[in-house]
Amino acid sequence: MSQLPAIRVERLAKRYDDIRAVDGISFEVRQGEIYGLLGPNGAGKTTTLSMLAGLLRPDGGRILYDGLDFAADPKKIKAGIGVVPQETAVYQDLSALENLRFWGGLYGLTGARLSAACTSMLDKVGLTPRAKDPVKTYSGGMKRRLNLALGLIHDPKVILLDEPTVGIDPQARLNILDVVREVAARGTAVLYTTHYLEEAEGLCNRIGILDHGELLAEGTLAELETMVGEGEVVTVTGRFDVDDISMHIGRLEGIRVLSADGQKLVIATEAPEALRGREGQRRSRGLELLETVLGGDFQIDSVSIRPPSLNGLFLKLTGRELRD
Repeated sequence: MSQLPAIRVERLAKRYDDIRAVDGISFEVRQGEIYGLLGPNGAGKTTTLSMLAGLLRPDGGRILYDGLDFAADPKKIKAGIGVVPQETAVYQDLSALENLRFWGGLYGLTGARLSAACTSMLDKVGLTPRAKDPVKTYSGGMKRRLNLALGLIHDPKVILLDEPTVGIDPQARLNILDVVREVAARGTAVLYTTHYLEEAEGLCNRIGILDHGELLAEGTLAELETMVGEGEVVTVTGRFDVDDISMHIGRLEGIRVLSADGQKLVIATEAPEALRGREGQRRSRGLELLETVLGGDFQIDSVSIRPPSLNGLFLKLTGRELRD
């Protein structure tokens, strides 16, 4: 197996007028790895994948596949890339088998090799019983599974998946995630975009957190959860004066206000160590902060304390939740 990363992105950038859709990001995906780009809608995930697939021309930076500059020979490199777009790229009036034979033929598969690939992919995504039915009769989850099969029909070295499980049923989602794991286990490099925290946490070997076109942090799940401190995130909703509540909690060490607007206050605890209560019981810094907030003269509707997590990290980096 090559020691070079299957994908290497160097200072990749794309602008639309005054909007920096992708702002000089760099990362790499290794062979056999599932690398997740996690971020909300509008973060730049689809724009990044579109440049990696050759659908958009970057305004800056480089894309390398196995050390080869994509711009130098895009046609040759594209032959080894599988793309699964967010919008299903299937022909509704054709059957699943006909779709697979058509796309497989575009990638140069013929004869027995094409037939074997179609049979294998139909079985892999669970569509064999409906292989000859028109795609327009399929459910949304079935179309998503076929969409995945089309991107894998030619056994690519690299697969680019853009939100492949959006809006589908749990069974179809599990099938897609199982196929992605199987593909990576065979040595394929997988770049997987999602805004689902649970998918990133359960699927990806490494994760890059993307927002407003910037790569804010990357690493394994364990590395990310400790990257900005192991403290908790406390969210308070109600009605209060921002300056008053900030002064009220200001006497606590290791506390950072992430966002405040008079109705919602988000605070990060930066100290990972637990504190001991009066009876010697270990208490979290978040609990101490909660007691301080509740002890003030504020109208509090709800308070939540979250342990270290990807959403907590996103809160600490941006001051808002991933789904805001």
